[in-house]
Amino acid sequence: MHMQQNTPTPTQGLSIVEHEMREVDTVIRQRLSSGVPLVGDVAQHIIAAGGKRLRPTLLLLCCGALGYEGQARYSMAAVVEFIHTATLLHDDVVDESTLRRGLPTANAKFGNPASVLIGDFLYSRAFQMMVEVQEMRIMKVLADATNVIAEGEVMQLMNMHNADLTEDGYLQVIRSKTSKLFEASARVGAILAGASPALEAACAEFGQALGTAFQVIDDVLDYTGDAAIMGKNLGDDLREGKATLPLILAMQQGSADERQTVRQAIEQGDTSMLETVAAIVRRTGGLESAMHAAAREIDRALEHARLLPPGQHSQAMRELATGSLRRSG
Repeated sequence: MHMQQNTPTPTQGLSIVEHEMREVDTVIRQRLSSGVPLVGDVAQHIIAAGGKRLRPTLLLLCCGALGYEGQARYSMAAVVEFIHTATLLHDDVVDESTLRRGLPTANAKFGNPASVLIGDFLYSRAFQMMVEVQEMRIMKVLADATNVIAEGEVMQLMNMHNADLTEDGYLQVIRSKTSKLFEASARVGAILAGASPALEAACAEFGQALGTAFQVIDDVLDYTGDAAIMGKNLGDDLREGKATLPLILAMQQGSADERQTVRQAIEQGDTSMLETVAAIVRRTGGLESAMHAAAREIDRALEHARLLPPGQHSQAMRELATGSLRRSG
């Protein structure tokens, strides 16, 4: 499931954490330092490639919504970005990807062994930084999340070329592989703020719903926008036999012949069928149905955001959620 070309709709409210994100970037640069030059080279390549920084942003917004201004929010925001970056390094090796966000992947530039090992460095550096905060609950939340992400990666591997994957099965994979770190990032922000169990749960549920919606929308956006990027993303997914939600819903809603065509493409990893499959997904309403699923997740996110204290930060969280549905590339 590819996310390289997509960016959230900018929201004015997110400017309230811009200064804090610069502090997070400073921590990231400082903690990437290593006596082994290759570590710094690969890590800097990934960080410099940019990205949405959604997970650290979410952590900072939850801290702000709940009134926490301690320095630990910067290091914990860097931690969740390190964990996310490590998963990207390993993802690209597993998927044999050569481009991410339009640039060469680390495995394409430095090789698979370096990418796997620097991913390990980022995971272990993240855990070093967790220990420094000396908050057992934060360590537990992030350790559990990292383990669930790994389980999600294995579930996705097991489902390659599985044309019988259901919508529930798809959601189970992305709630482990993608949404769990969103959920954990928001929960850590609440823990840092010393929030009540109810407010902590509201932050965590917001994060999970937002993360789920973002992945579904990413899968939809693979069918829109720049033709070259679309061809690469869909081609990679088809080659790997990934049954994303638009494909699953297209098979549900299409004719017997259309269903058989999509099934054959997934099972055989047949990239020559790319244009045919994309046309079927559009014709059967698979994209619209997937966006409706994303909208349901956004509604769930907004429901939980409304439980947070009113203010600029909780408003920015709502804007981030609603803006995600307007993303176009």
